[in-house]
Amino acid sequence: MDDVVILWNGYEPLLRILVVGTLTYIGIVLVLRISGKRTLLSMNAFDFIITIAMGSAFGRILTAKQVSLAESLVTFVLLVSLQYVVTWLETRSEKFANFVTGSPTLLYYQGRFLERAMKKQRIRKTEMLAAARDKKLENMDQVEAIILETSGSLSVIKKSSKTGESTIQQRYLEQVEDA
Repeated sequence: MDDVVILWNGYEPLLRILVVGTLTYIGIVLVLRISGKRTLLSMNAFDFIITIAMGSAFGRILTAKQVSLAESLVTFVLLVSLQYVVTWLETRSEKFANFVTGSPTLLYYQGRFLERAMKKQRIRKTEMLAAARDKKLENMDQVEAIILETSGSLSVIKKSSKTGESTIQQRYLEQVEDA
């Protein structure tokens, strides 16, 4: 049975943490660079899970003597590979993308707060007003729409007199009709 050590266990464990931690960090950076920019974009639920798993694995690698550098790098390659496969499938299947990341939700449109959508998404009016203030808008008359994105951020779309294709997709407008 291992002895419980509280204050000092010698230099060997500290040296192991320094060496394995540094090499694992370099390995993570290399894996993330190889996997591409998408891995580091704003997070949806799946990205959040991968991030938590990577952080947990990194912490375990640093503190568990039984975990080798090779095992730790395989762990990170597995997590990034899973993230790559999921994002690859997302770009090829709308149904899969909606399953994994969901779809944006229209919360405000043309002067009207969409109460049902706000309650379902647990977003308060004050949060949307704050998002409009962040865009330096003085009042809601300047706002065309507010959308809760799949990353959890609020997009505020200013009213525009310009013609052309709107960034508000038809499926968002259907949400207005349902509200």
